[in-house]
Amino acid sequence: MIQAHAYVTLNPSFIEPEFLLQYSQASGFIDLEAEGQLRVRLAEDDLLVYMKQLNLRTRMAASQAGSQELPGVDIQATMISAPSYLLQVRNEYNHHDVSAGSRWGFAVPEAYRLGGRQANFQLCRDAALFGMNPQNGEGFLNAPGATAVNLPPDSNGNSTVVTYDNGQMAFFLAQQILNLKTRTYQLGIGKKFTILGPQRTLGLFEYNVVQLVQFQRIGAGTTSTAGTVKEILMSNGDTLIWAYDDTLIGAGAGGTDAVIIAMPEVDKPAGDRMVNTNEFAKLMPAAKVCLTQYCDMAAPREIISPLAGGATDMLQEWRITSGWAPRSQALTIVSMQYQ
Repeated sequence: MIQAHAYVTLNPSFIEPEFLLQYSQASGFIDLEAEGQLRVRLAEDDLLVYMKQLNLRTRMAASQAGSQELPGVDIQATMISAPSYLLQVRNEYNHHDVSAGSRWGFAVPEAYRLGGRQANFQLCRDAALFGMNPQNGEGFLNAPGATAVNLPPDSNGNSTVVTYDNGQMAFFLAQQILNLKTRTYQLGIGKKFTILGPQRTLGLFEYNVVQLVQFQRIGAGTTSTAGTVKEILMSNGDTLIWAYDDTLIGAGAGGTDAVIIAMPEVDKPAGDRMVNTNEFAKLMPAAKVCLTQYCDMAAPREIISPLAGGATDMLQEWRITSGWAPRSQALTIVSMQYQ
């Protein structure tokens, strides 16, 4: 609905042609996902996404003499799946609405188009983080098998983001990334990591300085918590994306802020060695994806139709899945009490 009422001005006067537009936060949730984007793989009527999974169990016989009965390897093929959801938004307007918008200096069709796209993208963000049906394990925050930790007290007994020792916070975050790389066998491989959290939490990590103490430590007196974490990762060939989303305020355990640490993609460990205890991983095709979300097209479909009386109907629809973590070992959710 367009609310562009008539107005009265005093002459002589000047009307600024530029609008004070309402700004919303541009969420960084997409940086959690493999390749930094949704996977455009669905048809417009696909109701489920299936991913094939192969698990290997090895058994061997070893002796100085031959054995009569020899064991074999066990290969188990299973399917995992995620449901898709059709997002739809409709706007209708006529020539009176277009005229009202033109008096205010904006194009009604374009305003409706951009507003509908934002509605789709905001719900896509909610589906990615929280899931359309959280009780079914949908959404990154509800991913089965994801590692969930609470921020422990620092050496001074402080347990809130505001009071925490800046240096110890940097080492805590680096430790979570180390634990994630260890779980996924990625040590020695440079990887991309994303830390997503509320502005008030991550912003404090960026606009502080690691305190000076009686012993030397990285970043003391010169670098922020975020800068210290980035330096530690850079020295190991890793990269870090710092992203924000304020819907994570209160989304952690017990109403705390949730901070998501993720490695969107995985590489095959030690795949180039002649004697390789990960030899089965050479089987192709193999997915590198750890966290992802599927859709039927890169942006919502727009369907424009005429209505009676010269009006116009604008329908936008998009089929997406909730956030999906096929390799939940690459996902850590930290609950932090802000203050």
